[in-house]
Amino acid sequence: MTIHTILKMGDPRLLRIAQPVTEFDTDALHLLVRDMFDTMRSVNGAGLAAPQIGVDLQLVIFGSNDRNPRYPDRPLVPPTVLLNPVITPLGDAEEEDWEGCLSVPGLRGKVPRWSRIRYTGFDPYGDPIDRTVEGFHARVVQHECDHLIGKLYPMRVRDFTQFGFTEVLFPDIGAAEDD
Repeated sequence: MTIHTILKMGDPRLLRIAQPVTEFDTDALHLLVRDMFDTMRSVNGAGLAAPQIGVDLQLVIFGSNDRNPRYPDRPLVPPTVLLNPVITPLGDAEEEDWEGCLSVPGLRGKVPRWSRIRYTGFDPYGDPIDRTVEGFHARVVQHECDHLIGKLYPMRVRDFTQFGFTEVLFPDIGAAEDD
């Protein structure tokens, strides 16, 4: 079990375009995925992208079978490992909702995202994934996949009156759960 340091906004590695995964079902890939889940759980994350720990690969993980203290009122998203993802919006509808990020600790902002999406890609064994989702699940996938193209959620905030410190905006969420 290895808990990796999560890069913070301002680190230029977070702005790179990640490279596709070309080798599946390797010991190194399975170890990376395990370490990413351990790292995500250690900080109550809803998801984690490989670039957030300095790994330049198109790999995201998200979801849990347990409630997340950072997002206590959100529905569960199934634990997923997604490599080389492609997101296709289904329709023009967008939803604005609050987001936070492990690379932007202590802050939240209202971010527009497609309401309903289809995402495709591969699992660590190279088997295809093809899902149609909406709501919080769709938001989490879009947020994590943004990391693969060098975008952090503040880059998508449209109204900066809806951006601020979690402890001010959401005093019921403890600082320990949000950093």
